[in-house]
Amino acid sequence: MDTKLTIEQIQNFKGKYPKQLWYLFMVEMWERFCFYGMRGVLTFFMVDQLLLKDEAANLQYGAIQAFVYAFTFIGGIFADKILGFRKSLFFGGIVMILGNLLIAFSPQDMFYYGIAFSIIGTGFFKPNISSMVGELYHESDHRRDAGYGMFYAGINIGGLLGGALCIYLGKYYSWKLCFLSAAIVMVFGLLTFLFTKKHLGPIGDSPLLKLTSSKRKIREISVYACSLLSIPLIFIMVKNTEYTDYFMYTIGIIAISYFIFEVINLKQINLQKKLIAAFLFIFFYFLFNAIYEQSGGSLSLFAKDNLNTSLLFFNIDPNVVNNSSNTFFVVVFSPIIGLLWLWMAKKKIEPNTVIKFGIGFLFLGASFYIFYYTRFFANAKGITSLNVFTFAYLVTTIGELCLGPIGMSIITKLSPKRLFGMMMGLWFLASAFGQLAAGKLGAEMSRSNTGTTLVSKLQSYTEGYYQLAIYSIVAGVFLIVMTPLIKKLMQEVK
Repeated sequence: MDTKLTIEQIQNFKGKYPKQLWYLFMVEMWERFCFYGMRGVLTFFMVDQLLLKDEAANLQYGAIQAFVYAFTFIGGIFADKILGFRKSLFFGGIVMILGNLLIAFSPQDMFYYGIAFSIIGTGFFKPNISSMVGELYHESDHRRDAGYGMFYAGINIGGLLGGALCIYLGKYYSWKLCFLSAAIVMVFGLLTFLFTKKHLGPIGDSPLLKLTSSKRKIREISVYACSLLSIPLIFIMVKNTEYTDYFMYTIGIIAISYFIFEVINLKQINLQKKLIAAFLFIFFYFLFNAIYEQSGGSLSLFAKDNLNTSLLFFNIDPNVVNNSSNTFFVVVFSPIIGLLWLWMAKKKIEPNTVIKFGIGFLFLGASFYIFYYTRFFANAKGITSLNVFTFAYLVTTIGELCLGPIGMSIITKLSPKRLFGMMMGLWFLASAFGQLAAGKLGAEMSRSNTGTTLVSKLQSYTEGYYQLAIYSIVAGVFLIVMTPLIKKLMQEVK
């Protein structure tokens, strides 16, 4: 029976992908619908319904996203040490559903309460699926990159649907329906997990199975209780963004200190070098996100006011395009980029992981130069081309595909198994700091707009995108130049 599958049987699969990958893919797809749907409406909703100024909405967006990703670090550690991936995922899903239902009940009044629930829920849900995907493969299995690539493309189908549908429902029908749809799809996700978890064998089981059932339950209930009791504190910190900085700097210091402790604790120089290499990838992932994550903040507000509605031969809402074009391009181009790497590997010309990261930054820089270039297509009212804007997203996506899927894969390759959860948590924590920085960068663009017209907004935002393009290109060139040094730290890992 499937319930008695061993880890060896799961990892000894035929073909390119283990069947369990498809089950995890489906669960994560529904969660991505919920997550991207929520992310895509945040700044628009705050400006349109809560009547925040652009600058305040950008800061609020950065704070919310930072907390979401910061709690994935905490959730990853609790999953590693106490709950196991399965219970952590199920608890997180339930709390996310409650958060969306709260906002759906009264969007204007319950927004921040629902967001506080969603932050806790995502923290427990998000890091665990990625970690379980890593465990489907033997440490030396070269198919792992392909598995993460397929997983990455699949979850973006959920992001595409959620990003387009939620903003459309909110703008043209009802904000209650918008948030209710996010709750409903999370129910689908949890049901999918409940019906397919028997195929995962021991993957995701509690790390405390050696303890008695009563001792294990006490620790698990303590985690659940402390998490729910922290919701009022999160509510206060999210609503008052000045507190966010203190919280993030504190958790950043704790996380790095914990990482250093674990590195020293390994006592093997080869493992220590690998973890330091993993940390470098995590740091550059932070830089990437600080720039890339303008999509939910400043680019959402730019799309709201400064774009026409003409995309090729279609008439379409610019915010729907802003929310869904990236995920659409991921779904389309992810298999193509994956095949390109395979073809290059056969020809023995495939770039290594560090070079791929560098290329990702170069494409990101090029895309933000195109966002800047939209200013030259604007009319006298400050309305510019949706076609050029969408093309910039295409270039962004190619950069993301050089970095995102292999990033998660390389972290699991460089980390000892017992530190998977912590390292995936650090990966998401880097994203949290990236989100926070993205919100601050977006707020700075809004602040630089001293005028009151759409033309002045166009100028201040596009000037900001020009600066971000320069930062990206500098980071990409630095990575490519430093490749030999980083490869030495990675040792034989590719």
